[in-house]
Amino acid sequence: MPDLDHWPTPRLLSTAARMAEHAWNERLASMSLTHAGAIALEVLETGGPVVQAQLAAKARVKPQTMSRTLARLEAHGYITLVNEANRRGQQVAISEPGRRALAQAYELERDLITGSGIRVEELREQLAAIIRQLGPAG
Repeated sequence: MPDLDHWPTPRLLSTAARMAEHAWNERLASMSLTHAGAIALEVLETGGPVVQAQLAAKARVKPQTMSRTLARLEAHGYITLVNEANRRGQQVAISEPGRRALAQAYELERDLITGSGIRVEELREQLAAIIRQLGPAG
């Protein structure tokens, strides 16, 4: 095991993030879902139907990445495509199976570091503060 006490904080953050995402993706795979897919479903559940470009922006990924994610979500019935009457473009919406999958993903997330002694809510608040401080304004 490396001497983590001497690692710079950004290295600790990025390593922990990669390891957490990998562990979560392993658990999500049993539901035919990925971390990116869970994020897209969360954005759709909280914000409602949107066009792909808006969804990519809200999820902070490139449109090409979102396109691949949406193809997988649609193949598993987690999203539906909605035509808008005002012809602004085809919107994406979360389906009922997508809502159930997202609820299960939240359970997997809560269980991810259970028993580690970490106060998850405190960690979440600190991570959110870092993102707000270093993220783009707006």
